[in-house]
Amino acid sequence: MIFGPPPQPRMPTWEEALPGRAEKMPVAVRHFVLDAPLDAPFEGMSQAMFGMGCFWGAERMFWSVPGVVSTAVGYAAGFTENPTYEDICSGRTGHNEVVQVIFDPAQTSYEALLRIFWEGHDPTEGMRQGNDVGTQYRSGIYTADAEQNEAARASQAIYQARLAAAGRGPITTEVLPAPVFYFAEDPHQQYLAKNPGGYCGLGGTGVSCPTATGASGDSG
Repeated sequence: MIFGPPPQPRMPTWEEALPGRAEKMPVAVRHFVLDAPLDAPFEGMSQAMFGMGCFWGAERMFWSVPGVVSTAVGYAAGFTENPTYEDICSGRTGHNEVVQVIFDPAQTSYEALLRIFWEGHDPTEGMRQGNDVGTQYRSGIYTADAEQNEAARASQAIYQARLAAAGRGPITTEVLPAPVFYFAEDPHQQYLAKNPGGYCGLGGTGVSCPTATGASGDSG
């Protein structure tokens, strides 16, 4: 009998995707932890978007970072307009579970957020993260502009070298221009603050991520 990694879920095509709906998802006005707006213009702030497995744990990693103004979880990089959580779990939307991060570039950097991204999950697992399996759990960086794209790809190359030196496999992270962000239902927003004992399946590789300048992270 041949043993190996479980088969990867398959991304649906546009023709196979669920149709979606015109109505946007209603969400709370204020962030449950930061007491900031959840959906606002955020003038003078910068935006980042990451997919790194279950978005409950991913969001918690970012809302405590100094300089992060607001966070929200949602769905992106698929086909279905204004999907629901039930839609996502069907595997027929193409969307990823993502966290949107609004940050003050005067207080923190995009490179610092990238380090949290790489160290906070295993970017080599394809369409899964630990026991969470599905297209919605894939690793992804969704860039707001050319500068973010360059930083993301530079950090990926640096971290890939560090992972290879540790005997880990190739990175499967998708790096794409930021797609439309659809807010997830309100109970999912800041879920682990509302439910302190809630599930979080994220776990990193234990390999630290140097910054684009070559400085190492603090984790082992």
